[in-house]
Amino acid sequence: MDEVHLISACRQGDRTAQKELFDLLSPKMYAVCLRYAGDAAEAKDILQEGFITVFTRLDSYSGSGSFEGWARKIFVNTALMHLRKKDALRLGEDISEARTLASEEATPLERIGYRQLLQMIVSLPDDMRTVFNLSVVEGYSHKEIASMLGITETASRSKLLRARMRLQEMIKKM
Repeated sequence: MDEVHLISACRQGDRTAQKELFDLLSPKMYAVCLRYAGDAAEAKDILQEGFITVFTRLDSYSGSGSFEGWARKIFVNTALMHLRKKDALRLGEDISEARTLASEEATPLERIGYRQLLQMIVSLPDDMRTVFNLSVVEGYSHKEIASMLGITETASRSKLLRARMRLQEMIKKM
């Protein structure tokens, strides 16, 4: 079944179509959730909440643009709401505080596996991991991140700087 017919069947409550859509999207959306979550169990919770939102808001998808892109935004927002609920986004620090950290030049490794890098990102504190993902992976600007998280652009820049420095430290230790 093509995407248009699949979405139409899901809108009509067809359980088989919903399962097919879940099977189609879940690997990619799980990867999105895992980048924001602290562990696999938390990522699965976010994935489930995201699919509930996708299926309940399916009528708001206009059909223009990528359905996967539309769904991805839902999963990112679901992950952010999940992190807010557990108060993981305490993001009030200023960039001036981050500047006081030592900034040594990291020697990049020639090869670092995707799984290793993902594990490093997942090990970052929730607030740093969230800003890192929104900026580096999702491509949001600091202004957009600030708006999404209810913080200042300066705090967003500070968290991104700290996340990058932590990742550099982890890579150096490898």
